[in-house]
Amino acid sequence: MPLRLDIKARGGGIADGAGGNPRGSPGTALLQKVFTQRSDRVKSVELHPTEPWILASLYNGHVYIWNYVEQSMVKSFEVTDLPVRTAKFVPRKQWVVCGADDMFVRVYNYNTMDKVKQFEAHTDYIRHIAVHPTLPYMLTCSDDMLIKLWDWDKGWACTQIFEGHSHYVMQLVFNPKDTNTFASASLDRTIKVWSLGNPTPNMTLEGHEKGVNCIDYYSGGDRPYLVSGADDRLVKVWDYQTKACIQTLDGHSHNISTVCFHPELPLILTGSEDGTVKLWHSTTYRLENTLNYGMERVWAVGYVKGTNSIAIGYDEGCVMVKLGREEPVASMDASGKIIWARHNEVQTVNVKSLGDAEETDGERLPLAVKDLGSSDIYPQTLQHSPNGRFVTVCGDGEYVIYTALAWRNKSFGQALEFVWGDDSNVFATRESSSTIKVHRNFKEALTIKLAFTAEAIYGGQLLGVKGQDFIVFYDWATGKVVRRIDVTARGVFWSEGGSLVAIASDASFYLLEYQRDLAESVLASGQEVDEDGIEDAFELTSEIPEKIRTGIWVGDCFIYNNAAWRLNYCVGGEVTTLYHLDKPMYLLGYLASQSRVYLMDKDFNVVPYTLLLSVVEYKTLVLRGDMETAAEVLETIPKDQHNNIAKFLEAKGMPEQALEVATDADYRFELAVSLGLLDLALELAGQSDNESKWRQLGELALSNGQLEVARTCFVRAKDLGGLLLLHSSHGDAQGMAELAALAEASGKQNIAFVCQFLLGRLDECIDLLVGCGRLPEAAFFARTYAPSRMTEVVKLWQGDLAKINPKAAESLANPDEYPNLFPGIEDALKAESWLRQKAAHPQPAARYPEVEGAHMEDILSRVAELSLNGLPANGTPAAAASPPSPPAATPAAAAEAAGMDDLLGLAQQEEVPQSHGYEAEATAAEAAEEDLFAAEVADDAFAGLPDYDAPPSQAEAPPAAAAAPPPPTFAPPPPAAFAAPAPAAPAAPAAPAATSSGLTPEEEALLAEDDDLMGDDLGLDDADLADADVNLDDDSWGLEEEKND
Repeated sequence: MPLRLDIKARGGGIADGAGGNPRGSPGTALLQKVFTQRSDRVKSVELHPTEPWILASLYNGHVYIWNYVEQSMVKSFEVTDLPVRTAKFVPRKQWVVCGADDMFVRVYNYNTMDKVKQFEAHTDYIRHIAVHPTLPYMLTCSDDMLIKLWDWDKGWACTQIFEGHSHYVMQLVFNPKDTNTFASASLDRTIKVWSLGNPTPNMTLEGHEKGVNCIDYYSGGDRPYLVSGADDRLVKVWDYQTKACIQTLDGHSHNISTVCFHPELPLILTGSEDGTVKLWHSTTYRLENTLNYGMERVWAVGYVKGTNSIAIGYDEGCVMVKLGREEPVASMDASGKIIWARHNEVQTVNVKSLGDAEETDGERLPLAVKDLGSSDIYPQTLQHSPNGRFVTVCGDGEYVIYTALAWRNKSFGQALEFVWGDDSNVFATRESSSTIKVHRNFKEALTIKLAFTAEAIYGGQLLGVKGQDFIVFYDWATGKVVRRIDVTARGVFWSEGGSLVAIASDASFYLLEYQRDLAESVLASGQEVDEDGIEDAFELTSEIPEKIRTGIWVGDCFIYNNAAWRLNYCVGGEVTTLYHLDKPMYLLGYLASQSRVYLMDKDFNVVPYTLLLSVVEYKTLVLRGDMETAAEVLETIPKDQHNNIAKFLEAKGMPEQALEVATDADYRFELAVSLGLLDLALELAGQSDNESKWRQLGELALSNGQLEVARTCFVRAKDLGGLLLLHSSHGDAQGMAELAALAEASGKQNIAFVCQFLLGRLDECIDLLVGCGRLPEAAFFARTYAPSRMTEVVKLWQGDLAKINPKAAESLANPDEYPNLFPGIEDALKAESWLRQKAAHPQPAARYPEVEGAHMEDILSRVAELSLNGLPANGTPAAAASPPSPPAATPAAAAEAAGMDDLLGLAQQEEVPQSHGYEAEATAAEAAEEDLFAAEVADDAFAGLPDYDAPPSQAEAPPAAAAAPPPPTFAPPPPAAFAAPAPAAPAAPAAPAATSSGLTPEEEALLAEDDDLMGDDLGLDDADLADADVNLDDDSWGLEEEKND
């Protein structure tokens, strides 16, 4: 079966149904419709010489400028209500000049859209305008049978009138070879040639049987020709020197409305009211093609010198078509000699003629152009033989082989296409769509009859013949099929040795390796080969999703330019971009002695670009696995190419070698990070001090567990988010405090807020919100976490809101003024005070497993459950109750109380300093010392509890500062730890004094005891817990049952 490369790519062929061969004669060349615009009847069209614009004048009185690249209208002029029959660009003045049926000429600036001038030029319809190419002159012709010359430098004065026609004057055109003369076409059936300064015609050409509508001069240098079209449906070609009609073209079925010689191609274009545009060969006068886009009558054809594109004006709009290809017809041999064809003229240059002169990449070479001769046929292709001794020109269905030095005819024949073989003695021609002839030593040696329609042929190691959606390779010697490949080929490029081939398709290209020894052995053995050829003859090595314009091989390196006009090369499937081209360029060849690849633009300018052969050689050796030889070649490669080499090595899965070769610090840093070489990456990052690099390194260090390095990197990167993650996950309170200050200084208020909140610094959180102007948020935060500051923040909020909406500000309630609107505020203030005291002595993060869950206790509920009206738990007023003084706490009881308080994390311990450098945990001795300190603090915590067994007289009087109404007395039953008999205390304790929280020490101690969630310490047994239906192991807090209900 055939080798399938691109089974989805089918079809192809010529755009717009034009048919023909893309490398055939100019009339059957590739036609591509690039622009279509529906509109009212278009009476004239013109292309701007530098902008991608089409100027069209319409029968409805409007003039439009369309951009054919962007497919849009860029300018619109409402000239008049009558038909505008002609409009012209004057690029050197940025003008549009138009003439209409109201007899006026109007001049507009197409940049500003201003009307520059308007004047009445004739007494009847204005038919045509011609602008002088260099002088400030403009010619107009009209149905009043006059031709007038206008000079805009003299205020648009009419400087001359030409009389001589006896009917409407339909068109004018200046002679491009002699701009002092012009020709006119009239419905009086004549063509007249005039000279500026002479009011009478120089000559009159007669031959048409009806009125002449259109004329044009041939712009080539070798023939004094003029073409005309008339209502007799004929097109005539005239020699205006001999006044003879040398050819009549008959093919249209209606009046001829427009004619022109194409400025770049050997074509005569004729448009007719029959709706067609016909393309005639300007040398053979053979009809090459007919265009019909179904838009009714044709009225005008426009062109511009330097391009192959034409614009056509119809009854129903405008169409722009690109004819053929703009690729220059040129070829370069292995010695640097370039030959190209400008029309039929052949010229040559040699890039080595510059000697030791410096060549700059991308700059045009100042080469001396020599005329080599002329071609007997119009060149469509031109190519050197493999040894450079011969040059073949193919076109117009013929080929001619010339000697490269003297340009002498060596051989010729009939051919639609011509290709050279694997040596200069073998070539092939495609004579028809089914016949290929192979010549050896300039004699026909073999004829291949095809069972399919051949669309193109390709030379090289094998003869390639392109079908509709496949290509077949034939052996040059025997004509046998070597391999059929299913791919819609657009080009075939063989390497010099013939072992590699690139096949270009519409959207990608394929690199294949040709197994020549295997194929030759099969062919030599006489084995029967089917229509698909030898199965293992080719091996697909790479597919590159790029469209190739032109390409050449240099060793195992394929150099090409793509559809985006980038100059790339590919080695082993790895693509490297050499240069970005600023305009369309086409590859000529590569000179190893110059280490340069040469390209040409459509204007035949030769431009060099550097490509070191040593780089290509190194990559080739790496692909072959010969690293020792590659290392030797690497020493010869300039340092500025090493990064290119390193990227190639990385793409081939050798990042360690790439790191050794790379010279760019940024690239080496990326490689070091990818390889996990943290030390090297740190060194490289320190050289540039780039924040993104430090952030990248911080993430790498974090993933490797090197937290101190990660912290340093995040600090240098100013990555506050990373520091927040690091400090919060590691429980680094000191780091969080530093980060809060850094974030606030950097304006990262959100991070600063999170840090302060996690540290429990409520006042700083409120101050931060107030400082940022987030007063509503500050008020609600204070209501939730710090009710003691609520009044202060609400007043600030009221003052700020009063500037915008006083009524809204008055509606805000302040707890000082409206305490009734804040139920439970007293409880909240007491709970806040108690919590602030606890927050002043934080626990180390290492003890979290011991106190997990203690912070979930609802303090407000605990405060509310205690006697808030001065009553103890049994309902007896506090003033009447005389609780006995409890005995002094024994060491065992104190230790037990301290243990409970310590378990819940409520012991009044001093803040344990945190290690900022994440050293190892504290030693066992430090841990023992910490436990001893905790026990001592626990004793102090319970030392202030009242002695319930002591008589009332022994209690000391409260201090004078407590003269205000006392706070509610908390008198729950004494804990079991204090009910047990104990030795007599040496002295009665002093009466408890009020603390800063508003609670007595007894109340604080009891609240701390109540905070203990252990059932035994609350005096509850298992039965009580069962009755309460409490599951202490349930972490869902009963939410699951609510959800299920």
